[in-house]
Amino acid sequence: MISSRDEVTRTILSAKVRKGIKWADVAKAIGLSKEWTTAGCLGQMTFTKAQAEIIGNLFGLSDEAVAWLQIAPYKGSLPTAVPTDPLIYRWYEVVNVYGSTIKELIHEEFGDGIMSAIDFSLDIQREADPKGDRVNVVLSGKFLPYKSY
Repeated sequence: MISSRDEVTRTILSAKVRKGIKWADVAKAIGLSKEWTTAGCLGQMTFTKAQAEIIGNLFGLSDEAVAWLQIAPYKGSLPTAVPTDPLIYRWYEVVNVYGSTIKELIHEEFGDGIMSAIDFSLDIQREADPKGDRVNVVLSGKFLPYKSY
């Protein structure tokens, strides 16, 4: 018996390592981006029945685990308020250093509102550079203005 989505995530990660599966291959199998698919496999998105069944076949999941993949998860995967993993901490640092700048520039360009993390896309690519390869990250979210009422 599975008691949480976290158990399914651990099972997926274990099978990924054991079978040598790449996230890009999982994404291709379900027809979505590697970024969204990875977030889903890590427990942050809800899969359709068809997508969950494909993932279940790839990772050798039980019918119960496949059912868990179709339930809206509790979002937020960080174990602490300030992340301790060095890569994730750098994103925290980026937001701490540049967050007010990003906010200021979005408000200047669009007005008072937010960038959606629901109507959103993420693209991560390797960018060759003779001084050391770079990580190219593009975040694209719909602008949602605050309404007067």
